[in-house]
Amino acid sequence: MTEAILLVGGKGTRLRPLTVHTPKPMVPAAGVPFLTHQLARARAAGVDHIVLATSYLAEVFEPHFGDGSALGLHLEYVTEKEPLGTGGAIRNAAERLRSGPDEPVLIFNGDILTGLDIRALVDTHESTGADVSLHLTKVTDPRAYGLVPTDDTGRVLAFLEKPQTPEEIVTDQINAGAYVFRRSIIDTIPAGRPVSVERETFPDLLAAGAHLQGMVDSTYWLDLGTPAAFVRGSADLVLGRAPSPAVPGRRGDRLILPTARVAPDAKLTGGTVVGEGAFVAEGARVCGSTILPGAVIEPDAVVTDSLIGSRARVGERSVLTGAVIGDGAVVGADNELRDGVRVWCDARIPAGAVRFSSDQ
Repeated sequence: MTEAILLVGGKGTRLRPLTVHTPKPMVPAAGVPFLTHQLARARAAGVDHIVLATSYLAEVFEPHFGDGSALGLHLEYVTEKEPLGTGGAIRNAAERLRSGPDEPVLIFNGDILTGLDIRALVDTHESTGADVSLHLTKVTDPRAYGLVPTDDTGRVLAFLEKPQTPEEIVTDQINAGAYVFRRSIIDTIPAGRPVSVERETFPDLLAAGAHLQGMVDSTYWLDLGTPAAFVRGSADLVLGRAPSPAVPGRRGDRLILPTARVAPDAKLTGGTVVGEGAFVAEGARVCGSTILPGAVIEPDAVVTDSLIGSRARVGERSVLTGAVIGDGAVVGADNELRDGVRVWCDARIPAGAVRFSSDQ
């Protein structure tokens, strides 16, 4: 198995303002675009040809990754003119595949951070003779996900929508967003229109008697669709909780990129990343956060579980917890920003303008 399609066309609306200027897979996690981690893990599993199915801000990918040779890969790019959904994107990208009808093609979603044993998924696909094999993971609370029950041999029995009542929770197994398709199955997906593999392709294949195989792999798995999840995923990569051969440095409490500057008495913990050209000033405390290139954390600021956009600035003594600060935004001194706040790109918050406590 040497081919894969990577779905990187989503708009990343849940991650805005991080995705205003940058497609979601290109937002840095642990010092490099998140997509780099996925490409590196695919290469480590023996994949050498990957087709990127792009759409939103499609022009960003190729200038960064080129032909993929720096990663030991051969990359090609296919761009959707109109959004085609997961199935439509797979069908659209398949024109660049070289596999024969019965050969396996790996499919990845571009926003999942996972420790999946990719080779084991392919081996399961081949040993069971499946038409499609799915990575399944077990979750504590499956109410937010579509459920995928299987029989004792792992064969998929159904695809169930998000459960609305306790009685509908018949399994804790969910679709984890990585698949192996028999190439000929991809060619049966309708071309030129939006198609959802979850709602259309997979249920139709089951109804037609196709063999869909599930493989449960409950190693690290995280959907990076929200800012809080993205920040956590980046920190977990730095801390070594999530596997990737692409982290540019040693695992540990912090990752400081080569041209970043950090004052000697600044404290960085919890998997914090300080990007190229960024500056963390004296007395600042940064925990579990991502500081993107060119950003500035001023003296005595406290930043926890937050993401600070490129060229953004956090003022002296400001306290940020669970915040997302867009590219070029400025948070003045002595502000307090709490969980869930999103400051848009290039916005300006005056000194002392937002507080949850007295200013005395």
